[in-house]
Amino acid sequence: CPWKGERFPCHGCNLLSQCCSSYEFCVSCCLSPTRTVLEKVVKVRVAKPATAGTYKTVFDFCAGRCRHNSESVIHENAYHSKFHHCFSLTSNASGANLTQVETRLLGIDVIVGRQGDSCDAVCKSRGKLCVMNKLSLLNQCDVMQRYMSCNGSCLASAGADQPAEVVDDAPRDLYPGACLYTRTQSMLSCDGSHQYTRRLCPCA
Repeated sequence: CPWKGERFPCHGCNLLSQCCSSYEFCVSCCLSPTRTVLEKVVKVRVAKPATAGTYKTVFDFCAGRCRHNSESVIHENAYHSKFHHCFSLTSNASGANLTQVETRLLGIDVIVGRQGDSCDAVCKSRGKLCVMNKLSLLNQCDVMQRYMSCNGSCLASAGADQPAEVVDDAPRDLYPGACLYTRTQSMLSCDGSHQYTRRLCPCA
């Protein structure tokens, strides 16, 4: 039979953020070969634990990703926007799509904190709360360099105060002026702080 109608329609979807207002069109849009590649999908874990399996097909990936998306939730009990069915792959620190990141940060105030302050303290000083699930979006060199000087240096580190910038008067062995990100997503925290860093915080 000849195919009738539009294949892989994306009605009600924001193609920059790859988020949609309905689950059905999210899955449909995601299934397009121009947006989702099988070779990448089969490397994605169904859940965070290391024991979790990976997706077997593009359909399984799309059906799963569109249903579950922690980035679309704010303060754990409300959706950030009506576009809360998302299928995008998580970007990494070296290849962030800045336009996509900016779209996901709509409604979020990105604030550079004072030296030694946690993001909880930074956001509270503005009458807001730290949005924990947005920290991973800021934990990327490309993004940090838009808000901080970084002195041309962005280094992988290990600490609950990342993403952050080391203050200029820090001891030399702490790389004054450098931006720091963590490769361990589980370490991202709203309450982390360090006496020689200024945090980059998502507040709402």
